[in-house]
Amino acid sequence: MRILLYGKNGQVGWELQRALAPLGEVIAVDRPEVDFTDLKGLREFTLEVKPDLIVNAAAYTAVDKAESEPDLAMRVNGEAPGVLAEVALKLNAGLVHYSTDYVFDGTKGKPYTEDDEPNPLNVYGKTKLAGDLAIQASGCTHLILRTSWVYGARGSNFFLTILRLAEEGKEIRVVDDQIGCPTWSYTVADATADILRAVAAKLPNSMRLHLHEQMGVYNYCSSGNCSWYEFACVILENARNNQRVRLAEIEAISTEDRPSAAQRPGYSVLDPSKTERAFKIRASPWEVQMEACWRTIGLDQIGSMGR
Repeated sequence: MRILLYGKNGQVGWELQRALAPLGEVIAVDRPEVDFTDLKGLREFTLEVKPDLIVNAAAYTAVDKAESEPDLAMRVNGEAPGVLAEVALKLNAGLVHYSTDYVFDGTKGKPYTEDDEPNPLNVYGKTKLAGDLAIQASGCTHLILRTSWVYGARGSNFFLTILRLAEEGKEIRVVDDQIGCPTWSYTVADATADILRAVAAKLPNSMRLHLHEQMGVYNYCSSGNCSWYEFACVILENARNNQRVRLAEIEAISTEDRPSAAQRPGYSVLDPSKTERAFKIRASPWEVQMEACWRTIGLDQIGSMGR
């Protein structure tokens, strides 16, 4: 199978290069090879590669900055996935795309399922939802994986920010009234590969056909949930256990105490049970993923690997 992977230098994209390698020929690209703001160039490049499967891990993920760059965020998160879906349909290829818990407003008060009505509160969530809808409307064979609070050893994320603040001896104040599911990028990539294997096992001669039968939106995240403050406390506990930091003071605050450009949902926990039933995979608890992250990644690598 010929797999075209977009976003190879991002948190999930970097891990996908490893996870997808056993499934076929992986052609992994990112900037500067392809610019997601150049829709014509994106279309032409994808058509030239002629993949059997497109995996899109590229996205505009700066939640607060998106409020002042809505057109750019929409181009990358909303319009570009629509172009990929259009090309996938033309090539008779499959498309795997990643979405976010921020398509919900957080008012439900219990885990969101794939059938719940999205109502994003910020530009980032609105643009990601636009991408989801464009893919669904295209008629292409697709799989949209919604995930939550992704972190890893690359890029810009909460995990690395807390480590940096602790190492620099900075004051750490973290909101304790926003609840979600911290999910390690490594597990998102592995889940993607496991899903594709499950599809291939049922119809080994036609992965695309069976993917079509099970196409749609699926939630994938860690099990359990916590606040950003609780997540930060566990990050620092693991950092101390691994002798990364000696001592770091952390204070729990409310969302009101830390105004931000983008409004965030107070409760964006996802229910992954549909994914577990469909593909026979189960995510580990977020605390276990955090410990595994420290075990798997060399300490010298954490925070030193940028995009």
